[in-house]
Amino acid sequence: MNATAVADFFQFFRSYISNPRQVSAIAPSGQSLARLITQEVVPGRGPVIELGPGTGIFTKALIQRGVPERDLLLVEYGSDFVRLLQERFPRARVLWMDARRLSQYERFTAPASAVVSGLPLLSMSPRKVIAILSGAFRHMQEGGALYQFTYGPRCPVPRPILDRLGLKASLVGRTALNVPPASVYRIRRRHRSSAMS
Repeated sequence: MNATAVADFFQFFRSYISNPRQVSAIAPSGQSLARLITQEVVPGRGPVIELGPGTGIFTKALIQRGVPERDLLLVEYGSDFVRLLQERFPRARVLWMDARRLSQYERFTAPASAVVSGLPLLSMSPRKVIAILSGAFRHMQEGGALYQFTYGPRCPVPRPILDRLGLKASLVGRTALNVPPASVYRIRRRHRSSAMS
């Protein structure tokens, strides 16, 4: 583990101790999860929104995939993480705000092609999850997808919420190399025909 990774671990752990419901994990996500959650994001299709980037492990993976830093909108609620992200990704747009307020934020010049979420949806109320998803899809282009990881055994967005918002979820994959092991789900708008069936 290099010095940056050690510093990130302690930063993350301090944030977890001070607010476990907001952070929900005692350590930042690993490289295998970062690769899995970003593997379907195609550079050049439009901006990418990241919700709850924390120390920026998914952000770095997005840039390594070829997404220009200037095309990233990083939405982070933790003030210590905001400062860290501004230092590490100076060309990205970093917003210090609660992700449930995303629908109130001005739209990109071009709608986002994807949203990558590191938010702990399982520890949130249904009302907050609905607000976050509604805001994310308000800013997303028609064929775009939201990628969400979870440590749980199934999609962290319950079926009634997906149905209410006209969304569908499918498993992208799992990684046992992350600590703890994690799964990634792709959430998309339903086509009218599949929504009616």
